[in-house]
Amino acid sequence: MKVSLIVAMDAERGIGKNNDLMWHLPKDMQFFKDTTQGQIVVMGRKNYDSIPEKYRPLPNRQNVVLTRNTDFEAPNCLVFHSLQACLEHFQDEQERTVFIIGGGEIYRMAMEANVLDDMYITYVHHEYDAETFFPLFREEEWKSEVIFEQEKDERHEAAFTVKHYTKKS
Repeated sequence: MKVSLIVAMDAERGIGKNNDLMWHLPKDMQFFKDTTQGQIVVMGRKNYDSIPEKYRPLPNRQNVVLTRNTDFEAPNCLVFHSLQACLEHFQDEQERTVFIIGGGEIYRMAMEANVLDDMYITYVHHEYDAETFFPLFREEEWKSEVIFEQEKDERHEAAFTVKHYTKKS
């Protein structure tokens, strides 16, 4: 089983405000879609709730929702009550990658559990007054490479850089 994380954060590590995306960056949205297509996406309940209903569950992906609420149900999604239970469920998965897609608490749990093989991080070169943040991590424990950069233009309200991190052995 391979476990990856994918996130976009602003210049202050902000990832959300009012349980919503803070920016409109079509090329980053396309990168997220292309990268997670056909894979397993694991998200917290608040993150699931923030996805517009017409896009739930995210198409062409196995959607997994983590919640402490034992009564929670999400149509066409798997629901687990801990990250550990979720990862145990997929422990024999060979074909697909398990992508941690947020929010903040789910990212923190995955990082603390030390289960990540790699991370895709979009650095948005702007501040958005966020209220949810991506946890700090020790960059020296990871190798990183820039996948692509996007300048601010008529379709993208801010410039951004996408980096791929792989765990150093």
